[in-house]
Order: sequence, then C-alpha cells, then structure tokens
Amino acid sequence: MGICGAGAQEIADATPPRYARFMRIFLAAPALALAACTPAPSPAPPSAEAAALMTWGDLTARPRPKADATIAYGAGEYQKVDVWLPRTPAPHKTVLMVHGGCWTTGIADRTLMDWAAADLRDAGYAVWNIDYRGIDVGGGYPGTFADAGAAADALRVHAERFGLDTRKVVAVGHSAGGHLALWLAARSKLPADSRLRTADPLPIAHVVSLGGLPDLERTANTPDNGCGVKVVADLVKGANPVDRYRDTSVARLLPVGVPQDHVAGVQDRIIPIDLKTDFVAKAKAAGDDATLHRVDRTGHVELVSPDTAAWDKSRELIAKAFAE
Repeated sequence: MGICGAGAQEIADATPPRYARFMRIFLAAPALALAACTPAPSPAPPSAEAAALMTWGDLTARPRPKADATIAYGAGEYQKVDVWLPRTPAPHKTVLMVHGGCWTTGIADRTLMDWAAADLRDAGYAVWNIDYRGIDVGGGYPGTFADAGAAADALRVHAERFGLDTRKVVAVGHSAGGHLALWLAARSKLPADSRLRTADPLPIAHVVSLGGLPDLERTANTPDNGCGVKVVADLVKGANPVDRYRDTSVARLLPVGVPQDHVAGVQDRIIPIDLKTDFVAKAKAAGDDATLHRVDRTGHVELVSPDTAAWDKSRELIAKAFAE
C-alpha cells in the first residue's frame, strides 16, 4: 500500500479500532510499509497541537447511529449503499456521500461516515452513502471506479422508492472519497474509449471535498502524503498503459463544470494542504468555480466529525450548495 513518512503514524493513530489489527500487521511488514519510503529518524513525541487533534477512536467511541435502509447495486460484499432519510416530507434534498481510506477497504468502509450521515439526516437531508471495492478486495482499475459510478447511478433507480430529489444532488467526499466525488461529477468528460465511460451518468450539481486528493499524479509524486505513492500505482495499474491518469485523475478531466468547495484542515498531516491548494489553482485556471476553505486547529478526522468547526463549515457549504 505504500503508506510512508510522517503520515504513517498518523494513519495508525487515526485508524478505527475495527481496523487496528490490519494496521499493526501492515506497519510491521517492511516489504509493504517501507518499499516506497526513505529511512526516517524516530518520530519525536507529538506536540501539544498534534495531541489536541481528533483520532478515529474519538469519533467511533460515540454511539453509532443506524441507517434507514441498505440497498445492493451488485453482488459483492461492498457493493452496497446505506440510505439515511430525514423525517421531513419527500422529496428530500439528497447528498451523495463517499468515504475515504486511501481507496483501501481494509482501512475504511462506508460505516466510517455514519456519524456525518446521521447529522445530515437530522438537518433534513437524505444521504446516499456509497461503498465500493478497494484495491485490496478486487477494486483498483476499473473496479473501484466502476463501483463508485454504479453506486451513484443506483440513486436514480431508487429515487422514487425513497423520495429522493435527483434534480440537484450534492456530492460530499472525504479523503480518497473526495477524489471519487469529484470524479463522479466529471464522468461526462471521460474519453470516448474509456472503460469507465457510461452513456448517462447521474448529474452532480456541486461537490464538497473534505481533505481530498483529486490529482492522482500529484499525489503519486508526494511521498509525504498519508496514503503513500504505491497505493496510487495500485489504483491505476490496470488503466491505459500510455497514460494511466487520463480517465482516473480529476486533474486530467478539468474543467469539471460544477462548483467545488474544498475543505482542508490546516494541521492535517495525512493529506497535506498543498495537495488541495495546487488542485484548486488548476481547477480555477481551467475555468471551474473552485474554492479552498482552510480550517485551523483541524486534522483529518475533524473533517467528518459532527460538533467540530470543520464539520460546521461543511454543513454550511452543503446548505449553500442546495440554496444556489
């Protein structure tokens, strides 16, 4: 997977308890954890600032809310969508939610977004929280991308059943899910000969990316990102051998053509803020309406944790997106 450098310890510390065994094994295996890394000195004790940041354990220790329904869009274990429905009359304003986890199912699945989804449900939104196969369970190219697309398109199939308003769907993605949320919005730009192209993809009206990394090529050349560089190679290795990024990296599909809000924690050491800064600059140069929102005293977990300044900002941006 290639999780290296400063981000490795943050990934380990922030890993939800259900995945702790996976991360201990991973970080203990030099062939996996260190293949793409350069030797680094022993980490210094965490600063007071770092110690104040949330871990996944802080979030997952909260009582876990439950979705209202789960649908399958395929036969696989992870080809599922959780549906969260508000108590208000239909049709419901609908958020398409995409979890992160370095495109790796062993790190995260859709349940890590339960608290954010429940908070949006309480605020009056329906949430279509998708799952997909990570690179470790048959994903990569084309699987991860095809799953995300099929899960999004299934929203339209089930819209009448759940009272979902498909006229304006706002996509919200965290970390690697920020990449996939933006990719879903850009699917109409895929090359005509792409294996991922579909005739009538679900239109996305607005994207809110939370600590995302949509420029895969830039990410692959940034060894200090918490996902590492090998994971990107694994994600795209089945793609066009001449240019593996042409239909996988959102930066190659610019302009996306829909407004984008990028929320970044200033202290996020898993996904460095410059990955967002660079992408937003590229998106703007291409003609997109893209805005970067920096949130101080915020790491990676706060971005999807209710009752934090980062999540309050995200909810504000979601409300504004529906009001436009």
